Amino acid sequence: MSDFFKENRVKAFIKLGDFLLNPPDDLKNIIESAKHKNAWFNPEQVLSAIHANGKMLNKNDLLNFSKNIPELNPDPKKVGLILAGNIPMVGFHDILTVLLTGNIALIKLSSQDDLIIPSVLSMLITIEPKFKNQIQFVERLENFDAVIATGSNNSSRYFDYYFSKVPNIIRKNRNSVAILTGQETTEELKELGNDIFNYYGLGCRNVSKLFVPKDYIFNHFFESIEEFNPIINHHKYNNNYDYNKSIFLVNKNQHFDNGFLLVAKDERMFSPLAVIYYEEYDSLNDVIEKVNGKSEEIQVVVSTINETILPAKVSFGESQNPKLWDFADGVDTIAFLNSLN
Repeated sequence: MSDFFKENRVKAFIKLGDFLLNPPDDLKNIIESAKHKNAWFNPEQVLSAIHANGKMLNKNDLLNFSKNIPELNPDPKKVGLILAGNIPMVGFHDILTVLLTGNIALIKLSSQDDLIIPSVLSMLITIEPKFKNQIQFVERLENFDAVIATGSNNSSRYFDYYFSKVPNIIRKNRNSVAILTGQETTEELKELGNDIFNYYGLGCRNVSKLFVPKDYIFNHFFESIEEFNPIINHHKYNNNYDYNKSIFLVNKNQHFDNGFLLVAKDERMFSPLAVIYYEEYDSLNDVIEKVNGKSEEIQVVVSTINETILPAKVSFGESQNPKLWDFADGVDTIAFLNSLN
């Protein structure tokens, strides 16, 4: 593997990006199969994730992203990857960083997403056969030099204990928020709908909390997101909507309801599926201070405000379109992997 130069690894990922933007029939068949394994993975949502990763693997960004990676890795490390499966291909970025740095990926797939990633990596190996020596799918992690694990707050405690003796990145639950000023256009609020509803709201980059000015009127917001109404036709989403609506009604919790999304006033950062919480603020300084204080719980902030915010800030509609350098939880995995050698 010592002659597997970074330049060749990068070129292979650039070519893979082209394939993901125009998936071959084999991958389309896998996309169709995925919905039978995981009801949340309907073909449209899976294709959206594949396209997002294809866009991410563009030549300019990959060349810039790989600048700090050594040309050769004479001593590859075995890096255990415990992947999440809440949305399609959610663990792909971790695999990408391990392979780009010339290390060996020991991949523990989520049972919720064990078809798409192997298919994509098979395409990568076809493009560049040398990657075959860097990719291993495992049922149990053994003989590893480092670990990157993604899970819930509960599983993270187990990960912290079990992997404490090796270098590690342990990720916990996070969600994303939006800060509204009340001056948003219809188009911006429609794009916010993508941040809320893409992948049915299951991702850590999905907005599940709105910060709004005091006495904010939600009419414009509801009118702007009306085109997302068909989401209610998905049986699992509909079940969550019905369940949470019944809880609100039984408990007499004040809420807004547009027929496919429940909006409730609540200080918590993480809302149930088909629900979005909101919190009012008196001044932008107040909400920025609050968001910065909760930065360990927040993946991204969707807003157009210019003020400095500690969590990553993105424009409306961009929460689920990360760039290569938009590291999960703000932890630079390239720097982490480089430090292993």
